[in-house]
Amino acid sequence: MNIWLSFLLAILSGVLAALAFPPMNLTWLCWFAWTPLIAGLWFGRPNKYNLLRLFSLGYFSGLSFFWTSLLWLREVTTGGWLMLGLALSVYPALWALFVGTICIPCQQGPTGDRIWLNSWNNLYLAILGAAAWTTSEWLRSFLFTGFGWNAQGVALHRIVPLIQIADITGVYGVSFLIIMVNLIIVMTVKRLTLELRQYGLRPHLDFTLTLLLIAGAFLYGARQILHPPPSKLIPVRIGCVQAAIPQVLKWDPAFDEAILENYRKKSQAAIRLRPHLLIWPEAATPHPALLDDRDRAVIEEVAQGFSGDFLLGTVHFQDNRSFNSAVLFTNQGENIQLYSKIHLVPFGEYIPLRHSFPIFAWAVGTLIPADFTPGSEPVVFCMRSLPLRIAPLICFEDTLGSLARLFVLKKANFFAVMTNDGWFGRTSGSEQHLANAMFRTVEFKLPMVRCANTGVTCFIDRFGNVTQTLKNPEDGTFGSGMLIGELQIPSDPSLTFYARFGNVFSGGTSLLTGIALTLSVSFRSRRPPRWFSFRS
Repeated sequence: MNIWLSFLLAILSGVLAALAFPPMNLTWLCWFAWTPLIAGLWFGRPNKYNLLRLFSLGYFSGLSFFWTSLLWLREVTTGGWLMLGLALSVYPALWALFVGTICIPCQQGPTGDRIWLNSWNNLYLAILGAAAWTTSEWLRSFLFTGFGWNAQGVALHRIVPLIQIADITGVYGVSFLIIMVNLIIVMTVKRLTLELRQYGLRPHLDFTLTLLLIAGAFLYGARQILHPPPSKLIPVRIGCVQAAIPQVLKWDPAFDEAILENYRKKSQAAIRLRPHLLIWPEAATPHPALLDDRDRAVIEEVAQGFSGDFLLGTVHFQDNRSFNSAVLFTNQGENIQLYSKIHLVPFGEYIPLRHSFPIFAWAVGTLIPADFTPGSEPVVFCMRSLPLRIAPLICFEDTLGSLARLFVLKKANFFAVMTNDGWFGRTSGSEQHLANAMFRTVEFKLPMVRCANTGVTCFIDRFGNVTQTLKNPEDGTFGSGMLIGELQIPSDPSLTFYARFGNVFSGGTSLLTGIALTLSVSFRSRRPPRWFSFRS
């Protein structure tokens, strides 16, 4: 395979993988989307620049994936979209380097091809390659940008029984299955080619065991759904207000009164249906809700109008610092609980390395003139109307299992997400956001309510099923309106394995990857100077 074909295959892989995510949702593609890249890594023509070739193949594949799947970021910042793609593509590039050197089932000599016929060797290398991918996704969730968006497992968000293993492994376990299948497919095709030409057909235990692993994950999920852990469920009536304020008007002082009146009218209509909890989205008020007299007056009027609890998102200022915060008003507005967002969005709420690398700030322009300050710790809100505890997640915080876990360990009963996907216009950004967020309900077996300015306002049960969505024929999920309904919330939820032990699965794959890398480098360093090609 020549170098140009290898790069075309690498780019094709990234595009196919992106098509498995919203808006296309071609889920079935994820099972073989990465096979063209793997073929380019394993069957490309090696040369003295072999390591650079492998890294570049992975990097271009990553670019095509991230630039395609995150195209909606251009609605906010084209420069940020370009920079983020360039940064995130390092992870698939490192994975490609690992797979093209350590995980390649190849030996020199006239009988070197026979190694492809060894089922146990193929299975081991597929597990090792999938472990390396899982490690890269886990590291991506907190290193450098800390942007864990669109892990491969998220592509299966609609296959609810198959993703239930996330309550053990997190979303990364689902990614592990997908990448393992991709690797086994390439091995199986190569093996069948050799068997048909030279050796005759043999049992494919590697392929069979991989299918059994998928079937086992599906059966585990089906059992979890049909026979859930015993817990008393409380029907909680919740009202969400989606005002659909355009971003061009949101910070225009001329529209302050109209925005507040919009929220006031919709809230009064929702209150007539007697919700236990009323929610406004992220940064709903034109000015800081706790510091501006006019905004505070409207909020107190709404809070005093019913006996439930009132949750909203707002910008908050303290000690010359700005925070993206959530506030819960209880006891008709007399008591206040405050949480400030911990995980900020790179190129959205802050510029990474703003002062060290001014080119990042230059690329984004004046869209983000100053950075928000992250909150210091998770805060669980206590409802007054019912004996329940809320995990308030703001915007992209619902895409991070490790962060959500901190709230669950503080005995939260359910997640309440306040977001504003209006930044991204009528793009797939809001649908992708929902797909990522659904995994938090599966990982912790806790339900979620999402309230958006525009985007997807909905209820999600504890297995990842979207039970109610605010949608109308004209505007879909982007229009203005209210979502009123019931969410079944466990009063005494038991901790899942993932809640108790966190990313122990990802930690295990990282350990396995590190050991394999150390042993490989150590072994090859004793060989002649041509070790750089990483060919045995």
